[in-house]
Amino acid sequence: MIVIHDLSGSPVAAASMITPFVPSPSSDRVSRSNAGAWVILRSIGGSTVSSCSWKSWGHLEAWRERGPIDGLGYKVELFSDNGPVNAIPIAEGTVSVKKGGKFCIDSAILGSKWLPGEGFVMGSTVSGEGKVSKPVVQVGVRHVTCMPDAALFIALSAAIDLSMDACKFFSHKLRKELCPDQQYYSFS
Repeated sequence: MIVIHDLSGSPVAAASMITPFVPSPSSDRVSRSNAGAWVILRSIGGSTVSSCSWKSWGHLEAWRERGPIDGLGYKVELFSDNGPVNAIPIAEGTVSVKKGGKFCIDSAILGSKWLPGEGFVMGSTVSGEGKVSKPVVQVGVRHVTCMPDAALFIALSAAIDLSMDACKFFSHKLRKELCPDQQYYSFS
């Protein structure tokens, strides 16, 4: 679980993996039909992670795209007040696995009226596979009314970033930062 804290140390947002990233049968890749998934959560009280109550805000699915351009495919949905039953798709795309790129939510591109205001909502840099990750997150001021709103986008950005490594071919080694004893492991 990725937890974002405010300056006082209280948790305000989180991303939790709800579907593990595992290879599809007879494959060494996470496919769209077998995508890994995260739920993005908003804190609704509590000063520690263990005492905090959480409300689902959104959902991220990620997978390894097939085809001429090797990429991380993703789909983001925003939950309504009724929860995931009436989820609203807000972003879908692909980021190059080799070069990385930018993950972006822009309501003008979607032609969506899911949030008040139009245009840029948020964007985040995503490093390519195997590269040290230092995401930069930008949030459109029109879509943020408080610090926890910005924290939700930071949690989403962290989940996208970690999905890049989670969707790595399972025959390849993990980055040393993702291995507890600082050694490389192979899943072959």
